[in-house]
Amino acid sequence: MSSLALRARKVSARQPILLILLTLLFVLAVRQPEFYDPASLLAFLKRAAPLVILAAGQYFVIVAGDFDLSVGSLVTAEVVIAARLIDGDPSMTWPVIAIMIGFGLVVGLANGLITTLLHVPSFITTLGMYLILVGAVYTWTGGSPRGALTEQFRMLGRNSIGIVPYAVLILACVATIALLLMRSDFGKTLLATGDNPRTARLSGVPVVRARVIAFILSAVFAAVAAILLGGFGGVSFQVGAGLEFSAITAVVLGGVALGGGRGTVTAAMLGALTLEVLFTLLNVLGVSGALKSAVQGLIIIAAVAIGARRSRS
Repeated sequence: MSSLALRARKVSARQPILLILLTLLFVLAVRQPEFYDPASLLAFLKRAAPLVILAAGQYFVIVAGDFDLSVGSLVTAEVVIAARLIDGDPSMTWPVIAIMIGFGLVVGLANGLITTLLHVPSFITTLGMYLILVGAVYTWTGGSPRGALTEQFRMLGRNSIGIVPYAVLILACVATIALLLMRSDFGKTLLATGDNPRTARLSGVPVVRARVIAFILSAVFAAVAAILLGGFGGVSFQVGAGLEFSAITAVVLGGVALGGGRGTVTAAMLGALTLEVLFTLLNVLGVSGALKSAVQGLIIIAAVAIGARRSRS
Protein backbone atom coordinates (compact mmCIF):
# COMPACT_ATOMS: atom_id res chain seq x y z
CA MET A 1 0.00 0.00 0.00
CA SER A 2 1.40 3.40 -0.97
CA SER A 3 2.03 6.06 1.68
CA LEU A 4 -0.69 8.23 0.11
CA ALA A 5 -3.26 5.42 0.28
CA LEU A 6 -2.24 4.62 3.84
CA ARG A 7 -2.62 8.27 4.85
CA ALA A 8 -6.05 8.41 3.21
CA ARG A 9 -7.08 5.25 5.06
CA LYS A 10 -6.00 6.76 8.39
CA VAL A 11 -7.94 9.97 7.73
CA SER A 12 -11.00 7.91 6.77
CA ALA A 13 -10.69 5.91 10.00
CA ARG A 14 -10.77 9.12 12.06
CA GLN A 15 -13.77 10.68 10.32
CA PRO A 16 -16.56 8.84 12.22
CA ILE A 17 -15.21 9.64 15.68
CA LEU A 18 -14.56 13.26 14.68
CA LEU A 19 -18.15 13.56 13.47
CA ILE A 20 -19.49 12.11 16.74
CA LEU A 21 -17.23 14.35 18.82
CA LEU A 22 -18.20 17.50 16.91
CA THR A 23 -21.90 16.63 17.18
CA LEU A 24 -21.66 16.17 20.95
CA LEU A 25 -19.67 19.39 21.30
CA PHE A 26 -22.36 21.26 19.32
CA VAL A 27 -25.14 19.90 21.55
CA LEU A 28 -23.09 20.77 24.64
CA ALA A 29 -22.55 24.29 23.30
CA VAL A 30 -26.31 24.73 22.95
CA ARG A 31 -27.10 23.40 26.43
CA GLN A 32 -24.12 24.85 28.31
CA PRO A 33 -22.35 27.69 26.40
CA GLU A 34 -20.07 28.46 29.38
CA PHE A 35 -18.38 25.09 28.79
CA TYR A 36 -16.28 26.84 26.13
CA ASP A 37 -14.86 29.45 28.47
CA PRO A 38 -11.06 28.87 28.54
CA ALA A 39 -11.06 28.03 32.25
CA SER A 40 -13.93 25.54 31.91
CA LEU A 41 -12.46 23.94 28.80
CA LEU A 42 -9.05 23.48 30.43
CA ALA A 43 -10.71 22.05 33.55
CA PHE A 44 -12.49 19.53 31.32
CA LEU A 45 -9.22 18.55 29.62
CA LYS A 46 -7.63 18.14 33.05
CA ARG A 47 -10.37 15.71 34.08
CA ALA A 48 -10.19 13.89 30.75
CA ALA A 49 -6.38 13.56 30.68
CA PRO A 50 -6.11 10.29 32.71
CA LEU A 51 -8.64 8.46 30.51
CA VAL A 52 -7.05 9.74 27.28
CA ILE A 53 -3.65 8.51 28.51
CA LEU A 54 -5.14 5.13 29.48
CA ALA A 55 -6.82 4.86 26.07
CA ALA A 56 -3.50 5.53 24.31
CA GLY A 57 -1.87 2.76 26.34
CA GLN A 58 -4.76 0.37 25.78
CA TYR A 59 -4.56 1.10 22.05
CA PHE A 60 -1.06 -0.40 21.80
CA VAL A 61 -2.30 -3.67 23.28
CA ILE A 62 -5.57 -3.87 21.35
CA VAL A 63 -4.08 -3.00 17.96
CA ALA A 64 -1.62 -5.87 18.52
CA GLY A 65 -4.57 -8.24 19.01
CA ASP A 66 -4.59 -8.43 22.83
CA PHE A 67 -6.41 -6.96 25.86
CA ASP A 68 -5.23 -5.38 29.11
CA LEU A 69 -7.81 -5.72 31.86
CA SER A 70 -5.31 -4.94 34.63
CA VAL A 71 -4.94 -1.17 34.14
CA GLY A 72 -7.78 -0.20 36.49
CA SER A 73 -6.42 -2.26 39.39
CA LEU A 74 -2.90 -1.04 38.55
CA VAL A 75 -4.05 2.57 38.89
CA THR A 76 -5.58 1.78 42.30
CA ALA A 77 -2.49 -0.11 43.44
CA GLU A 78 -0.17 2.69 42.30
CA VAL A 79 -2.11 5.40 44.17
CA VAL A 80 -2.48 3.37 47.38
CA ILE A 81 1.18 2.30 47.34
CA ALA A 82 2.32 5.88 46.67
CA ALA A 83 0.34 7.22 49.64
CA ARG A 84 1.78 4.53 51.92
CA LEU A 85 5.38 5.12 50.80
CA ILE A 86 5.25 8.93 50.77
CA ASP A 87 3.22 9.20 53.99
CA GLY A 88 3.28 12.99 53.88
CA ASP A 89 7.07 13.28 53.46
CA PRO A 90 7.87 15.82 50.68
CA SER A 91 11.36 14.37 50.15
CA MET A 92 9.79 11.05 49.06
CA THR A 93 7.61 12.55 46.32
CA TRP A 94 9.87 12.20 43.28
CA PRO A 95 11.51 8.90 44.32
CA VAL A 96 8.03 7.39 44.75
CA ILE A 97 6.91 8.74 41.37
CA ALA A 98 9.93 6.96 39.86
CA ILE A 99 8.95 3.79 41.76
CA MET A 100 5.40 4.06 40.34
CA ILE A 101 6.72 4.20 36.78
CA GLY A 102 9.06 1.29 37.52
CA PHE A 103 6.26 -0.75 39.06
CA GLY A 104 4.12 -0.15 36.00
CA LEU A 105 6.99 -1.33 33.80
CA VAL A 106 7.34 -4.54 35.84
CA VAL A 107 3.59 -5.28 35.70
CA GLY A 108 3.50 -4.66 31.95
CA LEU A 109 6.57 -6.85 31.41
CA ALA A 110 4.97 -9.66 33.43
CA ASN A 111 1.73 -9.40 31.43
CA GLY A 112 3.64 -9.45 28.16
CA LEU A 113 5.93 -12.37 29.00
CA ILE A 114 3.14 -14.54 30.42
CA THR A 115 0.97 -13.87 27.36
CA THR A 116 3.66 -14.43 24.74
CA LEU A 117 6.02 -17.02 26.21
CA LEU A 118 3.51 -19.11 28.18
CA HIS A 119 0.82 -18.65 25.50
CA VAL A 120 -1.82 -17.64 28.03
CA PRO A 121 -4.60 -15.58 26.39
CA SER A 122 -4.15 -11.91 27.28
CA PHE A 123 -7.73 -11.76 28.59
CA ILE A 124 -6.87 -14.40 31.21
CA THR A 125 -3.39 -13.05 31.94
CA THR A 126 -4.53 -9.51 32.65
CA LEU A 127 -7.67 -10.64 34.48
CA GLY A 128 -5.40 -12.69 36.72
CA MET A 129 -3.10 -9.68 37.20
CA TYR A 130 -6.15 -7.58 38.09
CA LEU A 131 -7.07 -10.03 40.86
CA ILE A 132 -3.47 -10.29 42.07
CA LEU A 133 -3.09 -6.53 42.38
CA VAL A 134 -6.44 -6.07 44.13
CA GLY A 135 -5.73 -8.89 46.59
CA ALA A 136 -2.15 -7.79 47.26
CA VAL A 137 -3.10 -4.17 47.95
CA TYR A 138 -5.98 -5.13 50.25
CA THR A 139 -3.71 -7.50 52.16
CA TRP A 140 -0.87 -4.98 52.45
CA THR A 141 -3.09 -2.16 53.70
CA GLY A 142 -5.40 -4.26 55.83
CA GLY A 143 -8.38 -3.16 53.74
CA SER A 144 -7.96 0.56 54.43
CA PRO A 145 -5.68 3.00 52.55
CA ARG A 146 -2.97 4.47 54.77
CA GLY A 147 -0.49 7.30 54.46
CA ALA A 148 -0.89 10.58 52.62
CA LEU A 149 0.15 12.20 49.36
CA THR A 150 2.13 15.44 49.52
CA GLU A 151 1.16 18.73 47.91
CA GLN A 152 4.11 18.30 45.53
CA PHE A 153 2.55 15.04 44.33
CA ARG A 154 -0.97 16.44 44.13
CA MET A 155 0.09 19.48 42.12
CA LEU A 156 0.53 17.31 39.01
CA GLY A 157 -3.16 16.45 39.03
CA ARG A 158 -4.54 19.68 40.50
CA ASN A 159 -2.37 22.70 39.79
CA SER A 160 -1.49 24.72 36.70
CA ILE A 161 1.28 26.72 35.08
CA GLY A 162 -0.52 29.98 34.48
CA ILE A 163 -3.91 28.83 33.22
CA VAL A 164 -2.66 25.54 31.71
CA PRO A 165 -3.00 22.55 34.08
CA TYR A 166 0.00 20.27 34.57
CA ALA A 167 -2.27 17.38 33.58
CA VAL A 168 -2.86 18.91 30.14
CA LEU A 169 0.88 19.38 29.60
CA ILE A 170 1.56 15.80 30.65
CA LEU A 171 -1.22 14.63 28.31
CA ALA A 172 0.39 16.55 25.44
CA CYS A 173 3.75 14.87 26.13
CA VAL A 174 2.21 11.38 26.32
CA ALA A 175 0.17 11.96 23.14
CA THR A 176 3.30 13.09 21.30
CA ILE A 177 5.19 9.98 22.42
CA ALA A 178 2.30 7.74 21.32
CA LEU A 179 2.10 9.41 17.90
CA LEU A 180 5.85 9.16 17.35
CA LEU A 181 5.87 5.50 18.33
CA MET A 182 3.11 4.65 15.85
CA ARG A 183 4.91 6.51 13.07
CA SER A 184 8.11 4.59 13.75
CA ASP A 185 9.06 1.06 12.67
CA PHE A 186 7.61 -0.15 15.97
CA GLY A 187 4.17 1.13 14.93
CA LYS A 188 4.34 -0.73 11.63
CA THR A 189 5.43 -3.87 13.47
CA LEU A 190 2.54 -3.56 15.92
CA LEU A 191 -0.04 -3.17 13.15
CA ALA A 192 1.41 -6.12 11.22
CA THR A 193 1.32 -8.22 14.40
CA GLY A 194 -2.33 -7.44 15.04
CA ASP A 195 -3.36 -7.89 11.42
CA ASN A 196 -1.93 -11.39 11.00
CA PRO A 197 0.60 -12.58 13.61
CA ARG A 198 1.47 -15.79 11.76
CA THR A 199 2.23 -14.01 8.50
CA ALA A 200 4.14 -11.31 10.38
CA ARG A 201 6.24 -13.94 12.16
CA LEU A 202 7.03 -15.76 8.92
CA SER A 203 8.03 -12.41 7.40
CA GLY A 204 10.60 -11.87 10.14
CA VAL A 205 8.61 -9.40 12.20
CA PRO A 206 9.58 -9.60 15.94
CA VAL A 207 6.02 -10.40 17.04
CA VAL A 208 6.84 -11.42 20.62
CA ARG A 209 8.92 -8.31 21.26
CA ALA A 210 6.24 -6.04 19.82
CA ARG A 211 3.49 -7.55 21.99
CA VAL A 212 5.62 -7.38 25.15
CA ILE A 213 6.47 -3.72 24.50
CA ALA A 214 2.75 -3.01 23.93
CA PHE A 215 1.91 -4.39 27.39
CA ILE A 216 4.75 -2.39 28.94
CA LEU A 217 3.51 0.82 27.32
CA SER A 218 -0.04 0.14 28.51
CA ALA A 219 1.10 -0.34 32.11
CA VAL A 220 3.49 2.63 32.12
CA PHE A 221 0.78 4.89 30.69
CA ALA A 222 -1.53 3.57 33.45
CA ALA A 223 1.12 4.59 36.00
CA VAL A 224 1.16 8.12 34.54
CA ALA A 225 -2.65 8.22 34.73
CA ALA A 226 -2.42 7.07 38.37
CA ILE A 227 -0.12 10.00 39.20
CA LEU A 228 -2.70 12.44 37.83
CA LEU A 229 -5.66 10.69 39.46
CA GLY A 230 -3.89 10.57 42.82
CA GLY A 231 -3.43 14.31 42.67
CA PHE A 232 -6.90 15.01 41.33
CA GLY A 233 -9.04 12.55 43.28
CA GLY A 234 -7.00 11.52 46.29
CA VAL A 235 -6.37 8.08 47.81
CA SER A 236 -9.13 5.51 47.54
CA PHE A 237 -9.65 1.85 46.66
CA GLN A 238 -12.14 3.11 44.06
CA VAL A 239 -9.78 5.47 42.22
CA GLY A 240 -9.15 2.99 39.40
CA ALA A 241 -12.43 1.09 39.52
CA GLY A 242 -13.82 0.42 36.03
CA LEU A 243 -11.11 2.37 34.21
CA GLU A 244 -10.07 -0.69 32.21
CA PHE A 245 -13.56 -0.84 30.68
CA SER A 246 -13.64 2.92 30.06
CA ALA A 247 -10.30 2.70 28.24
CA ILE A 248 -11.47 -0.22 26.09
CA THR A 249 -14.73 1.62 25.34
CA ALA A 250 -12.77 4.70 24.27
CA VAL A 251 -10.53 2.66 21.97
CA VAL A 252 -13.39 0.84 20.22
CA LEU A 253 -15.37 4.09 20.01
CA GLY A 254 -12.39 5.44 18.10
CA GLY A 255 -12.86 2.70 15.51
CA VAL A 256 -9.94 0.48 16.55
CA ALA A 257 -10.66 -3.17 15.71
CA LEU A 258 -10.74 -5.45 18.76
CA GLY A 259 -9.13 -8.19 16.68
CA GLY A 260 -6.11 -5.96 16.09
CA GLY A 261 -4.37 -4.61 13.02
CA ARG A 262 -6.65 -1.64 12.31
CA GLY A 263 -7.09 1.81 13.81
CA THR A 264 -4.98 4.80 14.86
CA VAL A 265 -3.82 6.00 18.25
CA THR A 266 -5.20 9.46 17.40
CA ALA A 267 -8.68 7.97 16.95
CA ALA A 268 -8.34 6.06 20.24
CA MET A 269 -7.51 9.27 22.12
CA LEU A 270 -10.35 11.09 20.35
CA GLY A 271 -12.59 8.23 21.49
CA ALA A 272 -11.62 8.95 25.09
CA LEU A 273 -12.35 12.66 24.66
CA THR A 274 -15.69 11.81 23.05
CA LEU A 275 -16.59 9.54 25.95
CA GLU A 276 -15.77 12.28 28.46
CA VAL A 277 -17.83 14.82 26.47
CA LEU A 278 -20.72 12.35 26.37
CA PHE A 279 -20.64 11.87 30.15
CA THR A 280 -20.43 15.64 30.65
CA LEU A 281 -23.46 16.11 28.39
CA LEU A 282 -25.40 13.44 30.28
CA ASN A 283 -24.66 15.26 33.54
CA VAL A 284 -25.83 18.55 32.01
CA LEU A 285 -29.06 16.86 30.87
CA GLY A 286 -29.60 15.49 34.37
CA VAL A 287 -29.23 11.83 33.37
CA SER A 288 -28.30 9.57 36.28
CA GLY A 289 -24.63 8.68 36.57
CA ALA A 290 -25.71 5.10 37.20
CA LEU A 291 -26.26 4.78 33.44
CA LYS A 292 -22.54 5.31 32.76
CA SER A 293 -21.76 1.58 32.68
CA ALA A 294 -24.81 0.87 30.53
CA VAL A 295 -23.73 3.51 28.00
CA GLN A 296 -20.23 2.02 27.86
CA GLY A 297 -21.67 -1.45 27.32
CA LEU A 298 -23.87 -0.25 24.47
CA ILE A 299 -20.92 1.51 22.84
CA ILE A 300 -18.75 -1.61 22.97
CA ILE A 301 -21.49 -3.85 21.55
CA ALA A 302 -22.37 -1.38 18.78
CA ALA A 303 -18.72 -0.77 17.83
CA VAL A 304 -17.93 -4.48 17.65
CA ALA A 305 -21.09 -5.18 15.65
CA ILE A 306 -20.27 -2.42 13.16
CA GLY A 307 -16.68 -3.65 12.89
CA ALA A 308 -17.82 -7.23 12.23
CA ARG A 309 -20.23 -6.03 9.56
CA ARG A 310 -17.47 -4.07 7.83
CA SER A 311 -15.18 -7.13 7.92
CA ARG A 312 -17.83 -9.32 6.29
CA SER A 313 -18.50 -6.75 3.57
